[in-house]
Amino acid sequence: MLTTYTTNRLELNILNPSMASIVLDFYNRNREFLEPLEPARTSNFYTYNYQHANMSYEYNSFIRNKCLRFWLFLNDTPRKTIGSVCFNNFLKGAFCSCMVGYKLDMEYCGYGYMHEALCKLIPIVCSEYAIHRINAMVMPENLPSIKLLDKLNFKQEGYLHSYAQINGTWRDHLLYTYLNHET
Repeated sequence: MLTTYTTNRLELNILNPSMASIVLDFYNRNREFLEPLEPARTSNFYTYNYQHANMSYEYNSFIRNKCLRFWLFLNDTPRKTIGSVCFNNFLKGAFCSCMVGYKLDMEYCGYGYMHEALCKLIPIVCSEYAIHRINAMVMPENLPSIKLLDKLNFKQEGYLHSYAQINGTWRDHLLYTYLNHET
């Protein structure tokens, strides 16, 4: 698995902890946009030390083949991340599956960047990790994300009641699945 891939408009990078300031900048710019859609943040989340420690954990998880978080950069703006894609919860054996999650800077929504990134990364992850099934959970009212998953050939498989605590409230989610028919 490489740590950098490119598309027509993007560079997709697994970052090491030395890039924590770039990630912190992303979260600070998108605080009001992302907080209603994600688990409650700890009081020190918006600090360099927290992001550095989290990135150390994620980078070590990448080394151990447990988690992949690619940060998205526009090709012409290599020092400003516009989002991330994370593949995690890898299961082997009879399951050969993982989960995918993603987030995008509010300023860059609606331009196809996440679709472009996922079109590049999904086949790579399926091939490199022998993945047959990728699961994505999405809140029912998140229509842009549902539209993206539909466009990527994910299929809705279920309704998960009170699935995840988002910003302090237990929220229902839809289960979407991508099947890799090459395995």
